[in-house]
Amino acid sequence: MTHTRRLFLLSTVAASATAVVPVQGYASPRRAGGDTATGVLGISIVDSAASHGAFPLVVKGTAAALWCDAADFAGVRRAVSDLQRDVDSVTGVTPDLAMALAGKRVVFIGTIGKSQIIDHLIATNKLDAIDLKGKWESFVITVVRNPVPGVDQALVIAGSDKRGTIYGIYELSEQLGVSPWYWWADVPPKTRPAAYVKAGRYASGEPVVKYRGIFINDEAPCMTRWTIEKYGGFNSKMYTHMFELLLRLRANYLWPAMWDSAFNEDDPENPRLADEYGIVMGTSHHEPMVRSQKEWTRKHEKYGNGEWDYATNAEGLKTFWAEGIRRNKAYENVVTIGMRGDGDVAKPSAGGVQADVRQLETIMAAQREILKTQLNVDPDQVPQLWALFTEVQKLYDAGVKVPDDVTLLFTDDNVGNLRRLPTEAERKRKGGSGIYYHLDMHGGPYAYQWINTNPFPKIWEQMTSANEHGANHIWIANVGDLKPLELPIEFFIRLAWNPRAIGRDAINEYTRRWTARDFGDARATEIADIVTLYTKYNGWRKPEMVVPDTYSFAHYQEADRVEKAWDDVTARAEAVYKALPDNQKDAFFQLVLHPTKASGIVTKMNIAAGRSQFYARQGRASTNAAAARARDLFRQDRELSDYYNHVLAGGKWNHMMDQTHLGQYTWQPPRVDMLPPVSEVLIHDTADFGVAIEGDPSAWPDHYGDAILPVFDSLNPGRSYIDVFAQGSLAPEFKISADASWVRLTEDKTPDADRRFWVEVDWSQLPPGESKAVVSIAGDRPVSDAKPANVEVHVRALKASDQILGDAKGRYASLSDPIAIAGSGATKLVPTKDAAWVAIPNYGRGDAAMGIVPITARSVLPPATGPKMLYAVYLPQPGTYHVQLILGPTMDSSPDHGVRIGAAFDDAPIQILDLFEDRQAQTFLGDGWVQAAKDNVRVVTSTHVIETAGKHDFTLTMVDANVIVQKLIIYQDKLPASYFGPPENRLV
Repeated sequence: MTHTRRLFLLSTVAASATAVVPVQGYASPRRAGGDTATGVLGISIVDSAASHGAFPLVVKGTAAALWCDAADFAGVRRAVSDLQRDVDSVTGVTPDLAMALAGKRVVFIGTIGKSQIIDHLIATNKLDAIDLKGKWESFVITVVRNPVPGVDQALVIAGSDKRGTIYGIYELSEQLGVSPWYWWADVPPKTRPAAYVKAGRYASGEPVVKYRGIFINDEAPCMTRWTIEKYGGFNSKMYTHMFELLLRLRANYLWPAMWDSAFNEDDPENPRLADEYGIVMGTSHHEPMVRSQKEWTRKHEKYGNGEWDYATNAEGLKTFWAEGIRRNKAYENVVTIGMRGDGDVAKPSAGGVQADVRQLETIMAAQREILKTQLNVDPDQVPQLWALFTEVQKLYDAGVKVPDDVTLLFTDDNVGNLRRLPTEAERKRKGGSGIYYHLDMHGGPYAYQWINTNPFPKIWEQMTSANEHGANHIWIANVGDLKPLELPIEFFIRLAWNPRAIGRDAINEYTRRWTARDFGDARATEIADIVTLYTKYNGWRKPEMVVPDTYSFAHYQEADRVEKAWDDVTARAEAVYKALPDNQKDAFFQLVLHPTKASGIVTKMNIAAGRSQFYARQGRASTNAAAARARDLFRQDRELSDYYNHVLAGGKWNHMMDQTHLGQYTWQPPRVDMLPPVSEVLIHDTADFGVAIEGDPSAWPDHYGDAILPVFDSLNPGRSYIDVFAQGSLAPEFKISADASWVRLTEDKTPDADRRFWVEVDWSQLPPGESKAVVSIAGDRPVSDAKPANVEVHVRALKASDQILGDAKGRYASLSDPIAIAGSGATKLVPTKDAAWVAIPNYGRGDAAMGIVPITARSVLPPATGPKMLYAVYLPQPGTYHVQLILGPTMDSSPDHGVRIGAAFDDAPIQILDLFEDRQAQTFLGDGWVQAAKDNVRVVTSTHVIETAGKHDFTLTMVDANVIVQKLIIYQDKLPASYFGPPENRLV
């Protein structure tokens, strides 16, 4: 008997798996030459060309055979079959599944303790297992020469446990060119004639977050209708696709759909296959003891008196829970404990807060006794979580004593802002803590279930903070219907593998690498920019929350600028779509074009509707064109959804765009999509005209006041507009002229074909100081009251003197108030040895926002010694100034400190601004939370008395580390109403 034959016979003997212990790890992001780096390794290990020592996986139409021990886990063997298919889809060559160790080159795949060949390589020192033995979900991919007699070279994929091996398999698949989204988003594989695995040893390390997963929730109508049509319901035929996706993303954890389905009862194959694939199952925050809510509502009469109330039906509930644990005890679960009310509502009170605290402790004790009895182990050996969702956190804060081994699952505020982070004492708990995060929501303060509205920088900032505060035992995200949240799902899961591997400056590069993987290098940067921009714009305000008057039509050209931003990014997406090969168009439509175009349509529809209302008040005949534009966009919205449902990928995703999203007026989605209210006007056959100007909602000649344009300021040169519009059906005839040569007029068109005249100043013609002029619009025909129309628009310009220019040099300055500065525009940063302000690119409304590193930095009180940002400004006059800070929508997340920042001019005493100043009087989530959640910012204002005009330094000083600064506005008078406020000034 040959050695090869002996190994084959040994491979049929089952071996026990090695116990694993989770340990946090950290690996720096790495890049290598050759193909684009993908996967969790952070380095490209596959190339299409040979290199020294590389393993030829597929060369000249021949593929190396894949060897997996017959005794290895069924989930591993299944994943090997996926790899076989993936190699074929990329190269057109199908590797054999080796039944004997024959051939010069073989791929050995296996798990320590379950694969005789892997154990043999370790025993003979051919494979170093230092980062495999005893590790959690870790893998090594390496090239080994002469691993066993008869084999010259082997590619070894070895795992520390079942999922470790599976992740190694899928790492190779992804690096070959098979996207994790090949099925769920129809991403075609990258093809290559040959594939080599580069020489070296590539180790994944352990994932930092132990349990990483998603919650399928808010799944009606879209996923519910889709899965019924395609599979007959939420059964194993559908879920196996989801299990595979999670493993390809290197996730391991799932809360299944629960609105009208019961994962364990609807199809007994669901839990069995989840365990075979390698997915750890859980149940949502209000479904304890591995039982779905629907299991109770369908047959609650079987248990005691049928009431979901521990005070009145303890024995019935305990019986129900015990059945769930007994039924699923053979599978890998994280058990949700505790209790809320039936149907994700607050639990009936037991008679006050302290009574509720005692009752919850009693419930947990009973549940843990069930675990002990049904599983015959100490409860501290069973993974458990208690979710501190909504009112449950109040009870925890009131003193609920939680067993030390239970994971505290903290939550966000439903819109992506963490409500609570573990204290230093809580970080020492055996069970650790985690985060339940929302990428989708059906609930307060508002529902957003339609489309991706999650900018990566926002997710990064919140979840990096969670990790740095030690909340990294479980990360689970509510993802609604799964589609169309493909991008944030992958980012969330990849971040969970190693949060520190994606730094704040690496988010853009992560996005580019994602686009290169799925669409190729040639357009990767352009596609990444589109993804960054459309999610950023949706982060300004989610489409469901945009209404006709969200953006100002009178001030700062705000609505026009927002509309142009969406037009530009949509045009870029459409250009890429047209240029892509046909086999990539379905994927690009799902992942990039549709969310970009659809979001833009909704925003522009509301702007058009708002413009019709604004125009109607001014008496413009173009009101009707704006209304027609809104109706056309309403039609486009429906057509785009219909294409997604019925045409895209041959109708594969029918119903996935059934979610209503237009006309939300409560926290719930609208029952039907509604056109935003539009205005129309009756137009008479006249040639009457009117005049409107920037900065004023009025119109002339009918308005009684003077038409005065915003002040022109030489320190901030810009332009303003005068609109001349028809009031009747006939084109008006008029002449427009200025009485001063320094006033420049150029004609343009408004979005609805009125005549727009841009007014600019030729500063070279003006002396320092104040200059005035008048622009006259004179009609050649009389208006309807038989008087010739003649409107005068007043122009006022302020030019800085040489002295002022010298003083303002290198500063943000204004002669006319206000001064708006990007948070990232500090003229000087002053770090300390313990902390520093740093830029977070693309966070929030501007190009970047400023946050503190480390996020765990201790509070600084008094704040004078904290890290600072200095903004050099020039103020034109003494007086009282207000400074409005536009901040990130941070929650009061730490009992250890507040949410405070220091503000001062020059050497004045530092004012401490507290976003949650009166904590005792605040509502549970804080006063102003609903508005902050809608606007995705918090706003705080300070007031300062400035005694002299001229040079000043405004300083922001860290008090607490959890404050993100996006923008500051220095002003004296009341700011005009607008969403974004004045555009940022430039340094003089």
